[in-house]
Amino acid sequence: MTSTDISPPSMNTARLLEFQDNRLLIDLCGAYDAHLAAIEKTLGVQIVRRGNQLSLIGDDDATARAETVLNALYARLEGGRTVEPADVESMLRMGDSAAGTGVRAGDQIEMPILDGIEIQTRKKRVEPRTAAQKDYVQSLFDNELAFGIGPAGTGKTYLAVAVGVSMFIGGHVDKIILSRPAVEAGEKLGYLPGDMKDKVDPYMQPLYDALNDFLPGKQLAKLLEDKKIEIAPLAFMRGRTLSNAFVVLDEAQNATSMQMKMFLTRLGEGSRMVITGDRTQIDLPRGVPSGLQDAERLLKTIPKISFNYFTSKDVVRHPLVAAIIEAYEADTGHS
Repeated sequence: MTSTDISPPSMNTARLLEFQDNRLLIDLCGAYDAHLAAIEKTLGVQIVRRGNQLSLIGDDDATARAETVLNALYARLEGGRTVEPADVESMLRMGDSAAGTGVRAGDQIEMPILDGIEIQTRKKRVEPRTAAQKDYVQSLFDNELAFGIGPAGTGKTYLAVAVGVSMFIGGHVDKIILSRPAVEAGEKLGYLPGDMKDKVDPYMQPLYDALNDFLPGKQLAKLLEDKKIEIAPLAFMRGRTLSNAFVVLDEAQNATSMQMKMFLTRLGEGSRMVITGDRTQIDLPRGVPSGLQDAERLLKTIPKISFNYFTSKDVVRHPLVAAIIEAYEADTGHS
């Protein structure tokens, strides 16, 4: 890929980028040039595509940052990886961080491509998109007990389930157990119809959604039928010893202190346990302390237990989710 500055110094910069592989350029631009549109909107530049060239028009700082983002994404494609909207958003956030450190137009901005960690499942290859996610995934492989704490949309549960599926496929564990407290999110749903499974499944649906992303439907149904994969409310964990299993407790901020202690002491030989939660979304009755906060306070100094933290910068859902989280964080003093 080559870059040429074709503008006079007094005018907006017009940088001309040339890409050798037209097929990779198509992926770089995205469906209906959606990736280019996202870069244009975020950085305030205009990107004009002609053949295998992209012309970047805007002020010097903005076009330099746009060039760096496009270079990083193209290098990702050359390395055999895909580029999705979340990857573009992640690169743009990294570029914003770099821009705040005194980077001048034309300087090379170091934008990390998170090589070395990939999670292989039956349906797709998953990789962390931010530095915090990379550290989190690494800790899931390295530690028997790991916590992932942060706001919604940061991939805490999704990555934990992906690692669990990968370890199950690789024969490192014999089963996957996914659990959540069956606590309503701030509203009373009343009595739900059906048998016990019908009653608890609505609470467990996000876990089913994650599994469906990683395993073919028929295989997932068979594994659920054979109880190689179990999805159950936290209350169902009492009295069990979970050996040779990959165990995930999701929405752990809604577990009471007694429930958390009960769950943590289920850890058996050959098992790994992941606890995920968001301290800002506690739905327990007023005055009932969160088991996640207690566990964080009590277990911080114990070796081989990792605590991994996420912020709005790690959100990989729609870009608006990060903005919403930041707005609520800024207003915490007024609630």
